[in-house]
Amino acid sequence: MPLHIVWLPPEPSNEVYDNLMSEAMLKLKAKGVEGVIFGDIFLSDVRAYREARLSEVGMVAIFPLWGEPTDKLVCEFLTEGYNGIVSCVDTKVLPADFCGRWLDESFFASLPESVDPCGENGEFHSFVTSAPFFSAPIKVRVGERVQRGQFVYCDLEEVT
Repeated sequence: MPLHIVWLPPEPSNEVYDNLMSEAMLKLKAKGVEGVIFGDIFLSDVRAYREARLSEVGMVAIFPLWGEPTDKLVCEFLTEGYNGIVSCVDTKVLPADFCGRWLDESFFASLPESVDPCGENGEFHSFVTSAPFFSAPIKVRVGERVQRGQFVYCDLEEVT
């Protein structure tokens, strides 16, 4: 399935975010997409939010990682051929220079014990660039870093 990008304005309200995502989901549904897969692992409120929003447009939310131990998931990520990069960091939890780092053994080893290794509590967000089931890796480089409030984001630019 091709990548479908939903462009958001800087710091959108929840209403703007919900409207843009609903429009995007309705377009995908018109193409035959019936559900969306999420990588959420244990935050029940996030799961309920996603399920409710998708239900409004007649789609289902799928959570294949739900309830899995995050340390086990990190081991599988490292040993089964996945790669990814940190695209956002909460600077109340991690230093800003974690943003743009590759998800490798040194990254996970440098996380404080208080940080979930999958960033499940919002400590960081990531973008997976390759997986065993991808037809080809997505080649990216780190672009501009921007701080908005307590969060640092980095642009990921496709390398062609």
